Amino acid sequence: MATYKKRGYKPKTQKEKVEVVEEQSTTAEVFNTLDEGASKTEEWVVKNQNYIIGAIAVIALVVLAVMGYNKYIAEPQQKEAMNEMYQAKKYFEDAANGVSSDSLYTMSLNGGEGKFGMLDIINEYGGTQAANLANYYAGMAYLNLKDYQNAVTYLSDFSSDDKMLGPIAKGGIGDAFVQLEQPEDALGYYEQAFKANVNDFTTPLYLMKAARVAMDLNQNTKALEYLTRIKTEFSDSDEAKNIDVLIGKAEASL
Repeated sequence: MATYKKRGYKPKTQKEKVEVVEEQSTTAEVFNTLDEGASKTEEWVVKNQNYIIGAIAVIALVVLAVMGYNKYIAEPQQKEAMNEMYQAKKYFEDAANGVSSDSLYTMSLNGGEGKFGMLDIINEYGGTQAANLANYYAGMAYLNLKDYQNAVTYLSDFSSDDKMLGPIAKGGIGDAFVQLEQPEDALGYYEQAFKANVNDFTTPLYLMKAARVAMDLNQNTKALEYLTRIKTEFSDSDEAKNIDVLIGKAEASL
């Protein structure tokens, strides 16, 4: 076992002299190995310095390009797109409030009074958040105009983490599939809708829609699960009114 030797200690026996020589040899070997490794690294750096400098320059250019694109192209384009979308959004909101709804939904899609519609925003400003939002408005407009295939197309192109718009878009696709007589697809999207965000409005709404479609598909165990959740978690919601009748119907069909 190795023993601690004070600094300046002189070996007395032949065995201790041999140990000191071995220790010095091992230490020298370690430092020689480190020196060799450092030398090889330096040689590699020197040999490849042009490539290294080039790679750093490329990374710097990419970072600057992204920053420049965001500041001088993406941000101004987003602002312009939102300004252009203002009139189309107003048409949509007026239609949703029941003012000449069909014609206004059409104008929200195609534009009017020399202003862009949602379809123009999507085509002219693709990749912006404005175009993404225009997909939502276009999909909901088509849904209200009973053009269910286009409703599915545009709502599917919309993505959002917003606690209301995200679930409503998924639910809108479910509504379209119900009208297209594709209940399995409708059920899947209603389930995505109530899972997208838990809140007191969209969650019980799409739980109920999912439960009704599930009952139509004879998936009564699933329907009962969704109805029971409305009763226990959302007892103050409109969907909870007369919920016991539907629960009884689902239980009777098991």
